[in-house]
Amino acid sequence: MATTAAPRRLGRLERPALTGVLVREVVNFSSYWRSSTFSSTVEPTIYLLAFGFGFGSLVSRVGGFRYVEFVGTGTVATAVLFSSAFPAMFGTFVKYQFQRTYDAILAAPVDTEELVSAEALWIATRAGVYGCVPMLVAMAFGLDPSWGMFAVPLVAWIAGFGWACFGITIAGFASSFENFNYVVSAVLTPLFLVAGTFFPISTLPRWAQILAEVNPLHHCVELVRHAVFGFHGWTDLARVGALLAFGLIMWRIAIYAMERKLID
Repeated sequence: MATTAAPRRLGRLERPALTGVLVREVVNFSSYWRSSTFSSTVEPTIYLLAFGFGFGSLVSRVGGFRYVEFVGTGTVATAVLFSSAFPAMFGTFVKYQFQRTYDAILAAPVDTEELVSAEALWIATRAGVYGCVPMLVAMAFGLDPSWGMFAVPLVAWIAGFGWACFGITIAGFASSFENFNYVVSAVLTPLFLVAGTFFPISTLPRWAQILAEVNPLHHCVELVRHAVFGFHGWTDLARVGALLAFGLIMWRIAIYAMERKLID
C-alpha cells in the first residue's frame, strides 16, 4: 500500500529525520547482527582462503604481487558488494512489501529522500566495516600492514554507498523476489568476474577490459590495492571520482524508484 505524502521539500535533508531512521536501523540491527555479520564476511573470506591458497600454491606472483596479497586486497571489494547490494535489495523489498516499515516511517516527518539516504548511509557504514575483514584475514597469512590500510574503510564506505543505492533501486522496481535472479545473474555476477579480484584484467579480452574500466567494483578493487601498496596519484583520484559519481547517480535513481513505489 502506497503512502500519500505532503509536498516534498526538494533537496532538503533534515538531520532529525536522517538521525531518526539511522537510530531505528541501529536498534534493529542489535537483534540480527550476528547472522548479518556472518553472511557478509564469511563468504568473501572463503573466497580469499580458497583462491589465495588454492591458486596461490600454483601461481607465485600476479601483477607484481604475491597471490595472497593480490586476492587479499581484491576480496575487500567482494565483501563490500556482498554487504551492501544484497542486503539493500532484499532488505528494502521486505520492508516495503511485507513488513510495511516504510509506510510507518513516511507517516512521520520523513520524506522519501531522507528515508533512502539514511538507509544507504547505514548500509554503507556496515560495508565499510565488513569490507575490511578479508584484508585482516590476509594479514594473518602474510599480507604486510601499511599506513595506507587506514584509507580502506573510507574506500569501502564510498563504494558501499553506491552499491546500497543500486540495491535499493532494484528493490524499488522489483515486483517479486524472482526479479532479483535476473540482476544477480546478468549484472552482478559479470561485474564481479571482471573486477580484477582474482586475476588481472589485462588477461581478459579487450571488450572485457573496457567493461572493467566502467565497473565500480573494479575501481574499488584498484583503490584498495593501491591504498595498501601505494597510491597512483591522478589515476586513483579519477577512480575516487568515478565511485562518487556512481554513488550520486544511483542515489538519485534510488530516490525516484522508491518514490514511484511508495508515494501516490
